[in-house]
Amino acid sequence: VQLQASGGGLVQSGGSLRLSCAASGFSLDDYAVGWFRQAPGKGRDWVSCVSSDRGNRTYYADPVEGRFTISKDNAKNTVYLQMNDLKPEDTAVYSCAAILAYLYCPSIERYEYHYYGQGTQVTVSS
Repeated sequence: VQLQASGGGLVQSGGSLRLSCAASGFSLDDYAVGWFRQAPGKGRDWVSCVSSDRGNRTYYADPVEGRFTISKDNAKNTVYLQMNDLKPEDTAVYSCAAILAYLYCPSIERYEYHYYGQGTQVTVSS
């Protein structure tokens, strides 16, 4: 039972990447899934969230609004984060986490998520 984050890499400013958060051993249907990132020397920030109700609700942090798109593919049991127009300040380790039966992603600092994925490095060069 695990979450597996992947898809990170090195990209030039203005480029795109698609991150994947794949679940195994359980179904993401009933889970809200959030993406978080942590830049060197900084705390972990919430990036985006897709709700538990088949992903009908999506949420974005202000710095990524309009550039990132989160989606949930229940058939593939995977959540994607499409990142376009990447900027150097997007450089960070990105990770995902899932929490049961939430229509949003509560603070990961204050709430215990049920599953955590390992991080994947995203580096954007200027």
